[in-house]
Amino acid sequence: MIIFGLMTIKKITIQDIESLKEISKLTFIETYSSKNSYENMTKYLENEFSTEKITNDLTNPNIEFYFAILNKIIVGYLKVNFKEAQTEIKDENALEIERIYVLKEFHRKRIGQALYEKTIELAIKKEMEYIWLGVWEQNHKAIRFYEKNNFIAFDKHVFMLGNDKQTDIMMKLDIKKA
Repeated sequence: MIIFGLMTIKKITIQDIESLKEISKLTFIETYSSKNSYENMTKYLENEFSTEKITNDLTNPNIEFYFAILNKIIVGYLKVNFKEAQTEIKDENALEIERIYVLKEFHRKRIGQALYEKTIELAIKKEMEYIWLGVWEQNHKAIRFYEKNNFIAFDKHVFMLGNDKQTDIMMKLDIKKA
């Protein structure tokens, strides 16, 4: 566990599944519902945050989740993937940030930055060469966040939200530049 002032970063276990499902759905809705249809959001939430899917992720040794807890309230979370659990690249020397999400009311309080710094710590500990991620091209706030942290765009890929084909910008950070 890492402590940043009053905030704690805690590794999530299977016992935390209901809390993880709740924060996952809430932050996803806050982030994307204004620019996507109700039908596509509903379909994605049902599939991606189902008990079965999250149980599989929590029991996969190459996937790790962490809560950001502020004053005993879960305010955000991190999901990272290693090895074959990565969604696209699947490089043994890479760590994928699949999600850094923070509740809207806690934006600009350095919680996302603390979760990002946890990612750097994990990558260094596991001797990774780089970190990569995909970020929706319309999520300008997240793109600026990653650029501020020295990530560089290197490609694009398709992300399906329900039946909507969206474009993610793929970004990469050399650990030596972290």
